[in-house]
Amino acid sequence: MNVLDSFKLDGKVAVVSGGAGLYGFQIVAALAEAGATVYVASRNRENNEKKMSSLLEQGYKISVLEFDLENEASILELCDTVYDKEGRVDILVNNAVLRCMKGYTDTAESFTRSMIANATGLFVISRAFGDRMAKAGGGSIINIGSYMGLLGPDYNLYKDTGMNVNGAIPDYFFHKGGITNYTRFLATHYGEHQVRSNCIELGGLYDGQNELFVKRYNEKTPLGRMANGTDLKGLIVYLASDSSNYMTGAIIPLDGGYSAK
Repeated sequence: MNVLDSFKLDGKVAVVSGGAGLYGFQIVAALAEAGATVYVASRNRENNEKKMSSLLEQGYKISVLEFDLENEASILELCDTVYDKEGRVDILVNNAVLRCMKGYTDTAESFTRSMIANATGLFVISRAFGDRMAKAGGGSIINIGSYMGLLGPDYNLYKDTGMNVNGAIPDYFFHKGGITNYTRFLATHYGEHQVRSNCIELGGLYDGQNELFVKRYNEKTPLGRMANGTDLKGLIVYLASDSSNYMTGAIIPLDGGYSAK
């Protein structure tokens, strides 16, 4: 096979949880542009349909489904729905995240709700799709992590910006740290069945943040900028495709070098 052909996703079926966000849209677009049939699943179906309209108008094979990461029955129903329609799933991207805490001073109830979605939900969806991939003899699970799963918060970034005035959001650091090592668990658990699991540790994406914050963040990043609207696409296609068939259990920073120091 020509090396460029190994990156093609023609005939493959992908499921992406949470596709309406800035990173989620890149993920869906990359998979669809590479030839995959993509199912995008989130809590807000209407919002996702609006977000995907530009890709659908270009003729890409994208379907939008609704599911609740806090609800096991909803996750299992999502899995059944896609398999009933396609008979297979080759790629699962765990991208959805519930951001319910407002800072370190938020309630224990908010932290608990976050864990139900971002820890228990991650476990349930990975097992549901992973078991079926294993039975079929292969697949790729891509977990979307964050440099915040590798590092503690840098409060100097936020001084005089009005950001994180109640302290950094602790649940995000907690579950992004968890998804990192859970990736290694999945790689080991499913490896003999040729189901691969890798984690992308994302850096900050520019979205009109406070100018002082952006200036400080850029100064701490070797490439001198935040991520843009296309920076994630190439790595997603690589991990989803046959070109990465011998890669599993990898923790890959995609942060402009922010975590390298």
